[in-house]
Amino acid sequence: MVGILNLTPDSFYDGGRYLEPASALARAETMASEGADALDVGAQTTRPGAGPPATPDEEWDRLRPVLPELVRMGLPVSVDTYRAEVARRALDAGVSMVNDVTGLTAEPELARHAARAGAALIVMHALGAPDRMHDPVEYADAAESVRSFLARQMQAAIAAGVPEERIALDPGIGFSKRAAQSLEVLRGLPRLTSLGRPLYIGVSRKSFLAHVPGRAVPVPVSDRLAAGLGATIAAIALGARIVRTHDVRETVDAIRTAEAIWNPLESPASATAAHAAPKARG
Repeated sequence: MVGILNLTPDSFYDGGRYLEPASALARAETMASEGADALDVGAQTTRPGAGPPATPDEEWDRLRPVLPELVRMGLPVSVDTYRAEVARRALDAGVSMVNDVTGLTAEPELARHAARAGAALIVMHALGAPDRMHDPVEYADAAESVRSFLARQMQAAIAAGVPEERIALDPGIGFSKRAAQSLEVLRGLPRLTSLGRPLYIGVSRKSFLAHVPGRAVPVPVSDRLAAGLGATIAAIALGARIVRTHDVRETVDAIRTAEAIWNPLESPASATAAHAAPKARG
């Protein structure tokens, strides 16, 4: 279970609530107490319709005062960035994972920094430049296109020196996909498991959840928790092994309940640990 911590002024969900270091650290402590196994920290907005991206210096200025304190908390910390220099600085500050939403297509040298640091690397599917990742894309078979992309970019990471056992794969739900395509990719998760790496899933509060079957009007961000929990449990049943969420306590409760049904002999603690981040899993 990976808790999301946004250090941006215009996050689609929390709208800059944790931009100040003190607020960010308090939120991190809350997520840890709610059952997060790791934290994913981002300082670059990737929401649909976002304006010009922050510069690398702006991104680092948001991360710099927070990362050392987060690392000292003891949980594995992931930095959500596609900038190689930001990743290098974050790794030097002690983070143990890099989450690249461009799947090494924006700045491929990021993988070398992860390899040098012995860090885990999350490779996500998205197409186009970082400011165009939400543009519609046509797929003959969305799940197969995602599988092919992830297979290719995983090999690029390995070629850069990242051990295969340090790689997790994210199908990029909501990125370069319409709502129906996101559902198609989620249904196709069993095909992605053939790549042999843990599948990392982030569906929390995303726009595809606005289109709940049977609802006459789109569901606003503030009301998407139930739909997100439904998508999360379905994704785990179809092969996802790492879950990234804004709503840690509710997601932990949902997973523990589902695990108690699927694996009645497992304790709640071991069930939650089964979804820890790559570094924590060893």
